[in-house]
Amino acid sequence: MIPSSVDYTRASSVGEAIRLLAENPDAKLLAGGHSLIPAMKLRLNSPALLIDIARIAELRFIEDKGNAIVIGAASTHADIITNPHLKALTAMIEAGELIGDTQVRNMGTLGGSIAHADPSADWPAVLLALEAQIKVQGADGERIISAAEFFTGFFSTALDTGEIVTEIHLPKPAAGSASAYRKFMQPASRFAIVGCAASVKVEGGVISAANVAFTGVSDASFLDEDVASALVGKPATLENIEVAASAAAEGDMHVNEDHFASQAYRKHLAKVYAKRALVGACGL
Repeated sequence: MIPSSVDYTRASSVGEAIRLLAENPDAKLLAGGHSLIPAMKLRLNSPALLIDIARIAELRFIEDKGNAIVIGAASTHADIITNPHLKALTAMIEAGELIGDTQVRNMGTLGGSIAHADPSADWPAVLLALEAQIKVQGADGERIISAAEFFTGFFSTALDTGEIVTEIHLPKPAAGSASAYRKFMQPASRFAIVGCAASVKVEGGVISAANVAFTGVSDASFLDEDVASALVGKPATLENIEVAASAAAEGDMHVNEDHFASQAYRKHLAKVYAKRALVGACGL
């Protein structure tokens, strides 16, 4: 299918992009375009104007800011995979390497992915597990939204009309902390049928903190508190991880079902991949 007719303009700054959004209520932002353009080709999305923000220099950077690593929203998946500042945030590297193919990783952006909020995208689960903070900017100024509050539902976020994701702040891991990301992917698209990001802190062989987040399981990525609570205070052993992983996706929640996986199979995969991610994070 061919997209409907659309106007195009390129913004030279975040301020200009925000102004253009305010002036054109039917406009859409174009960063990497790997989610928006396919939707336009299917006429699932038909904006009147595309505002290209991919070349705004102030949105493409990765910097060590002391207590956090800050990633500009226009940074590509490939930028993330290869940046030395992110080596200690293993889940970020592992997730980036599993996204799409070389072309997608070189064009797709972190900010575009999380603003699109596909329920099978990789980054949302990783940002949840790593307790990321997301900086957004609109006509009324800037604000910070925690990852736990950002992803609100099926292709839905806490972004207000006219706001742009500008930065993602990732706290540096404390001593004894590590993370991992594992997923069962759809082989053609490489989107997650089920993906799990795990972050743990181990002190004296005991897990003192844990975050376990899923993508692909429900309408939006989410933290599984049942799995995390079953780990805290327990020795970091394979047996304890297996017990905790058995609680994955068992809460009062909607579980997706489609031609890729039934609800029962997705629940089974959630347990399998929770175990794999936790084993990776614990270094077992």
